[in-house]
Amino acid sequence: MNLITKAQLALRNGQDKPEIWIAYQGKVYDVTHSRLWRNGKHYEHWAGQDLTAELKDAPHTDQVFEKLTPIGVLHVSA
Repeated sequence: MNLITKAQLALRNGQDKPEIWIAYQGKVYDVTHSRLWRNGKHYEHWAGQDLTAELKDAPHTDQVFEKLTPIGVLHVSA
């Protein structure tokens, strides 16, 4: 699986590059074709970042990620 840096993820925010990516629990997902992530925004959440900490505020559980296919692993430097 591809190793994706936070810098690469940040560029896939729906504004800087055509792809829209989000990360959750160390995995990166491409949500470019999701109607819920149009323009890189989903309610108060923005693409191009790790949303792990934000999920506790969401009205759904992490089961929504089961419908997505991970495209890589988020590389977190020490």
